[in-house]
Amino acid sequence: MEYQSSTRILGLPLVHVAVGGVEGGRYRRGVATGWIALGDVAIGVVFAGGGVSMGGISLGGLSLGLMAFGGAAFGALALGGLAVGVVAVGGAALGWYAAVGGLAVAREYAIGGAAFARHVIAPAAPASFPISSIPHPPFRWRDAALLIVMLWALLRIALSIRERRTR
Repeated sequence: MEYQSSTRILGLPLVHVAVGGVEGGRYRRGVATGWIALGDVAIGVVFAGGGVSMGGISLGGLSLGLMAFGGAAFGALALGGLAVGVVAVGGAALGWYAAVGGLAVAREYAIGGAAFARHVIAPAAPASFPISSIPHPPFRWRDAALLIVMLWALLRIALSIRERRTR
């Protein structure tokens, strides 16, 4: 099953949904590329959802994005069973700045059952901790510039994959 919206922005469909199926006795994965992509493999500039997903906001079994949510999540903000990112939250969380999880490893701040970082934040009671104890980094303009560069790179990747598929 495949659906593409007729609305296109910079050559990519606004919405692309591609679900695989059996062709000639073999399963063919559905690869979706667009601004909003949903499929077995999804590459979306703004949002991607699927088994394997890559996009600005990514949701999937294996996800890569600025905000990644999934079984294995890699991104600036990563939430998942295995989370790797600038800020990571998960069962095993590996964060550059902060990590929260059963195993939390970070450069600056860590909260968790086994926490390793420059600053380890331990909960007051084993059952709960105040949400205000999670560090919040200040917004910097270079962070915004980095996000724009990452979105541009995602757009380029999606366009190049789209171009290869149409050949």
